[in-house]
Amino acid sequence: MKLIIKNIKELVLVESKNRVLLKKVAGNEMMRLKTIKNAFLLIDNDKIADYGKMFEIDLAYILNHSTYVQIDASDRMVFPCFCDSHSHLVFAGSREIEYIDKIRGFTYQEIAKKGGGILNSTKLLHATSEEELYEQAFERLEEVKMWGTGAIEIKSGYGLTTEDELKMLRVIKRLKTHSPLTIKATFLGAHTVPNLYKDNQTEYVDLIIKEMMPKVVSADLADFIDVFCDHGFFTVEETERILMAAIKYGLRAKIHANELGYSGGVQVGVQYGALSVDHLEYTSDAEIKALLSSETMPTLLPGSSFFLGLPYAPARKMIDAGLPLALASDFNPGSSPSGNMQLILAMACIKYKMMPEEALHATMLNGAYAMGVSHELGSIGIGKIANVFITKPIPSYQYLPYSYGNNKIETVILNGKIQK
Repeated sequence: MKLIIKNIKELVLVESKNRVLLKKVAGNEMMRLKTIKNAFLLIDNDKIADYGKMFEIDLAYILNHSTYVQIDASDRMVFPCFCDSHSHLVFAGSREIEYIDKIRGFTYQEIAKKGGGILNSTKLLHATSEEELYEQAFERLEEVKMWGTGAIEIKSGYGLTTEDELKMLRVIKRLKTHSPLTIKATFLGAHTVPNLYKDNQTEYVDLIIKEMMPKVVSADLADFIDVFCDHGFFTVEETERILMAAIKYGLRAKIHANELGYSGGVQVGVQYGALSVDHLEYTSDAEIKALLSSETMPTLLPGSSFFLGLPYAPARKMIDAGLPLALASDFNPGSSPSGNMQLILAMACIKYKMMPEEALHATMLNGAYAMGVSHELGSIGIGKIANVFITKPIPSYQYLPYSYGNNKIETVILNGKIQK
């Protein structure tokens, strides 16, 4: 399909045509949001072919020489789709009973100790068929798509046995085949320690390394590996063991770190070349220093802080120090039961005091980097995959995070195709 979107009020997060495409933006650069007013966007099959100001295009000539579907975007804005680099979208059922416990004042750790939390989702997943898991997850993907997400990372981690971890990852692989979203799969066997190994955590780490990981890799089920390196979960030493094994299998890391305290997870992630370290509610000068000397993307998950009542990461301090930031939904049944990236965008501005320009970079280009796909997604650039959304009539791009309670999107285009 060939599309031409014309009369665009403003085309947002545009790359310069005469430069190498950006991989990520950091520090002060996150404020420099390039846009084009009164613009056009040309899509050829699944790629962005051209863009610019309306006066620069000979529309009559193009339409006479090729067949295009035209979309008039008068009073509307066009953005690259969100890239949600951290989610647990494959899960069975919900955990609203724990939500009531949270209202009553129980902490995340207290709920986990009495059999709730991740272990609750593990029980539900074990009892749910692979087909039902797929159907539930596909419905969630369709929902987040219409809120503007065009790429998403999905983790395993509710299996905690070899059989159930493989089941989750097979579901994610099937979603890759049947969903128009760009999907990356992450093996998170080290999400928590199952009850069977609660008195011998080392044995469970051995199981991950010696049994789970080889089977995951041989079946080509994962793009990345993750470890929950935090207080009450996996230690730095255990994380190192898992990451050293993962390197031998060619799996790059994405680390859960510093959600519950200063765990050392950021530093071990940087040491082993993690693509991203995620959560970071507890971030000090030491973590910032480690990240500044790395290619690791710090990724914040405001939905989790909001839902659990945790501290918010010091985003302003991190950007002012020169770091890049990505933002993701952490969509999961226990600590962030929403995949709405428009809401995450708003939280970035409201809770982290990020400017709209910074938040847009964090949810789009830097989110793509944290998934390893910024060479093809996350911005408007020649040759990039045509994943864009067209808003309803809105006054400015600042309105996107400002109006947090409704869906501002009118049309979603993925791989050059209009979504229904």
